[in-house]
Amino acid sequence: MAKLQVALDFVDLPRAMKVASLALEGGADIIEIGTPLIKSCGMDAVRRFRSQFRDAIIVADMKIMDTGRLEVEAAAKAGANIVTVCSAAGISTVRECVEAGLNYGAEIFLDFIGVSEISQIQNFLSLSVNYLGIHIPIDEQMRGNVSPMLLTGLKNLTTIPVAVAGGINSETAADVVEKGAEIIIVGGAITKAKTPKEETEKIKKAISEKVSIKSEFFVRVDEKNVRKVLERVSSANVSDALHRGLPVKGIKPLKQGYRMIGPALTVRTYPGDWAKPVEAIDKAKEGDVIVIDAGGVAPAVWGELATNSAIQKKIAGVVIFGAVRDVSDIRQMNFPVFASVVTPQAGEPKGFGEIGVPIVIGGVRIKTGDWIVGDDDGVMVIAKEKAAEYANRAMDVLERENRIREEIKEGSTLASVTQLLMWEKQK
Repeated sequence: MAKLQVALDFVDLPRAMKVASLALEGGADIIEIGTPLIKSCGMDAVRRFRSQFRDAIIVADMKIMDTGRLEVEAAAKAGANIVTVCSAAGISTVRECVEAGLNYGAEIFLDFIGVSEISQIQNFLSLSVNYLGIHIPIDEQMRGNVSPMLLTGLKNLTTIPVAVAGGINSETAADVVEKGAEIIIVGGAITKAKTPKEETEKIKKAISEKVSIKSEFFVRVDEKNVRKVLERVSSANVSDALHRGLPVKGIKPLKQGYRMIGPALTVRTYPGDWAKPVEAIDKAKEGDVIVIDAGGVAPAVWGELATNSAIQKKIAGVVIFGAVRDVSDIRQMNFPVFASVVTPQAGEPKGFGEIGVPIVIGGVRIKTGDWIVGDDDGVMVIAKEKAAEYANRAMDVLERENRIREEIKEGSTLASVTQLLMWEKQK
């Protein structure tokens, strides 16, 4: 039966060891000390794991790129059973790793991270490595690429056990097993789960029974399914995903509790000229968000009648860098309106402006088709060219926070979970 390997891509040792213990209780076969953890804590991470988990199979995910003999020796002496080397290091380094593994009693895992063609693999198959790994990098997963295309081709060329890593969860694990993988490597679906032990048990069941079990989280999407993810995350999650990205400044919801998600249809108009905003309602598609640049001042370019019209078209909401009126009526309609100014004064339909052109409001450039996420915290914009990547990264933020929240509930504190002292800048 295929084995389950849990990749512990943490940067702090106590959290990694806690999840490792829960994963082993849940039936994990192999524990992988992830590259971020090794870079953060060095070989002490391997020694600590070996000391606490005496009988576990431990992988040191060194991703060796040079000095193969030296690094395999260090990991093996620290207690690793298996050590990884990247194929990008070249045949000479891989060969050194194999020889060092024989000397120090460690097996060698050859990681083809970033490789997309079988031709890039064939030259390595004559080497006496113990495992071959097909690896979809996390940054590729965030772009929606989660299909291990090389697996079938590789299984036809070798009898060396093949491991697969990259966005695998309880929904997809069985499919990878059916295609011939002997080791299923799972990271985030377990390490970011609210209950890592139960999630491990679920994935083990999926592997052993070759069944797909629905996963609430840890599912990555492509461009066609961006909305599915954005409906679950907050504007704060999106900001974190965008590396502390800026919101549209000065824009506030008319009332608390709005949730607004959709691709933008942009409008540029003059203050008080509501002709183009109203025309945009007719041009917008169901689920769109109309984003209006009206100069950030009164008179109003949107009101109760425009809101009624937008509701009939099933538009997702409106963002106005400018003025809105009829606020009491709009609040009762529960239609998401975000604006910078509230006024009783209406403008006039003069017909100036354009629909569908790039605009800059609140310091943020917005194009038609960019994704808009609005809630009580404000409005965030994701460029349409990177929508899948940053939707997935926002979900990754949410998943990580779910795990941290559970650790706090179990008696920890935010400071200790995040190891603030360890990561304070050194002077």
